[in-house]
Amino acid sequence: MVYILGGWQSDFAANWHRQGMDIADAFTQCVQAGLEATRLDASEVDTGHVGNFTAELFAGQGLLGGFFGLVDPAFDGLPSARHEAACASGSVAILAATAEIEAGRYDLACVVGIEQMRNVPGKTAAQHLGSAAWTGHEFGDAEFVWPRAFSDLAAEYDRRHGLNPAHLRRIAEINFANAKRNPNAQTRGYSFSPESFTDDDAANPVVEGRVRKMDCGQVTDGSAVVFLASPARAAAYAAKRGIPIESLARIAGWGHRSAPISYARKIADSEGQPYVFPQVRRTVVDARARAGIADIAQIDAIETHDCFTSSEYMEIDHLGITAPGESWRAIEDGRIEMGGPLPVNPSGGLIGLGHPVGATGVRMLLDGYKQVTETAGDYQVDGARRVQTLNIGGSTTTSASFIVERADLGMAA
Repeated sequence: MVYILGGWQSDFAANWHRQGMDIADAFTQCVQAGLEATRLDASEVDTGHVGNFTAELFAGQGLLGGFFGLVDPAFDGLPSARHEAACASGSVAILAATAEIEAGRYDLACVVGIEQMRNVPGKTAAQHLGSAAWTGHEFGDAEFVWPRAFSDLAAEYDRRHGLNPAHLRRIAEINFANAKRNPNAQTRGYSFSPESFTDDDAANPVVEGRVRKMDCGQVTDGSAVVFLASPARAAAYAAKRGIPIESLARIAGWGHRSAPISYARKIADSEGQPYVFPQVRRTVVDARARAGIADIAQIDAIETHDCFTSSEYMEIDHLGITAPGESWRAIEDGRIEMGGPLPVNPSGGLIGLGHPVGATGVRMLLDGYKQVTETAGDYQVDGARRVQTLNIGGSTTTSASFIVERADLGMAA
């Protein structure tokens, strides 16, 4: 069992280049702020992990594990590694850190997710991000690779089950509204007109195919850090601060699956099956099985990967919120909204909060921690004690999911 001692997230509205910061500056800011927030000392950390997708392309920088040594002299000699799985890079970094802790190698891990994306023109950013698709084999005729891929997903849902575009627009509206409550959200100050969440070509222009502007996650500079601990280290941490260990958060279960990189191959392979992306469904179920959870009714909130509204639409049924092909039901009846029985993306998600690619998985885990420890502020879900995350990379080539729960739930069981 791995405990979450806390962490920190940067302001996703920031533009580091305009602020005179480079990716190393942002990394240092993140870890130092995380140490301060958790009242940990750098000398207490045993191992470091970094989730990042494309620092070589956006910033000309590799070997990000070496940034730990810039943060504090105590990190000189710290074992560290960088992990890449496109938009799921942060979650894969968490998986590596938890494996080390569970193997008994280390007791306290620092996991950073980071991405700088706003220092290049938009089309250049889209080209860099397109490297998570099968380069030279798919979407070669698209101006913007990922809007095109998730437009194709919307079309696939329409072919298999029927799809009302108004349901996609409503997903965007919910997530932008949630982001208004989040002080770190990139879009918290954005203004919208009534036409913004319609098919109005002026207020909500087409980007690619069925994907319009408001359907898209944000291009974001951002970082997040979490500190993960073994049970013994968590107990010592709690005792030192005079708090019960039962009040901490822990990772109760995890899922991690991969599929062929080709989008077309995934779609062909799932023809005639209940789920468009079976490996995503297996990831979700694996996490719950490892946590001993039999029913989605035992989940209080979800942080999921709404890189586009069509990805969240897919994830609603893959998470089991509805039966396959019936995601529209959860949108119409309000169950995924704040105040509903199962809020989805109370943080605002990738659409409202922002999507610094390598940081997203870490940020999701941190938001799970905030919810179950009742420290989420204005976007707190009342009574949240168990949260599930779902983080995908590429066209669901990599899927990762965590169950985050208040520690006293598992102890009671």
